[in-house]
Amino acid sequence: MNTSSLPVEHSAQAEESSQSVQSQRRRKSKISLAMVSPSVVVLLAWMIIPLSMTIYFSFIRYNLLYPGDEGFVGLENYYYFMTDAGFTAGLTNTLWLVGSVLLISVVLGVLIAILVDNMFWGRGIVRVLLISPFFIMPTVSALVWKNLLLNPVSGVFAAIWNFFGATPIDWFTHYPLGAIIMIVSWQWVPFAVLMLMTAMQSLDQEQKDAARLDGAGPIAIFWHITLPHLMRPIAVVVMIETIFLLAIFAEIFTTTGGGPGYETTNLAFLIYTQALLEFDVGVASAGGLIAVVIANIAAFMLIRIVGKSLTEKH
Repeated sequence: MNTSSLPVEHSAQAEESSQSVQSQRRRKSKISLAMVSPSVVVLLAWMIIPLSMTIYFSFIRYNLLYPGDEGFVGLENYYYFMTDAGFTAGLTNTLWLVGSVLLISVVLGVLIAILVDNMFWGRGIVRVLLISPFFIMPTVSALVWKNLLLNPVSGVFAAIWNFFGATPIDWFTHYPLGAIIMIVSWQWVPFAVLMLMTAMQSLDQEQKDAARLDGAGPIAIFWHITLPHLMRPIAVVVMIETIFLLAIFAEIFTTTGGGPGYETTNLAFLIYTQALLEFDVGVASAGGLIAVVIANIAAFMLIRIVGKSLTEKH
């Protein structure tokens, strides 16, 4: 028997086996690509076609009240939208709304998550009640706040004010944006609580016990152990809430209708006004693209800030 030919035979078999494995991988890759392709095509069509139509409408004169009067106007729609009396107010209100709700959500979310992390009787029921407002439709919650809580005559807050001998506040007249912020915060605090409450479950209790044995108080434990542990879920809460808060509409439409004046008009409501009240599709399309650019800038800045903070943490 010629033993010198064995390494050659083994090498040939190994090469054939490697080619067979690569062939199977390529076959599986083609099958996977064929199965995923329809979903990718539908998703791209779902995104690209409306975006392309919006870009097209933003460069033409297209008002539904004047059919047949279409024509290319360049950047005129963008100029008209950005010089509109409501644009500055809408942008300012949008920033105030997003910033205020984020601050309230994060602060209350952290505090409530720490409180319900402790053992007490009925903790499961309390947790369910805490997150339940997040699952209520925005229109329903806005009507509840408008008619049952903030009504200056028959609302719950008015009854409390009267009980202490104070004059009830007409929130939607004197503090309309503050009323919207309360309504939206009530909806989004439960989301922050849910995320942070889940994150608290993975906190190492032995580390906290060791800190207590070393003489650390509750504030020191919170600042040096709990808060650093919650930074990642806080970043997730901020990014997700920012995306949705930039498009708040139902609460404003149901309660104030953007008024009085432009005091509660945000960019989403201003675009709705241009499209469905003034029927100016061209200006509304330009406003929509401006809103998309602002949202992407905000998302980019948040991702950079959050990524930097997480990198420094690790």
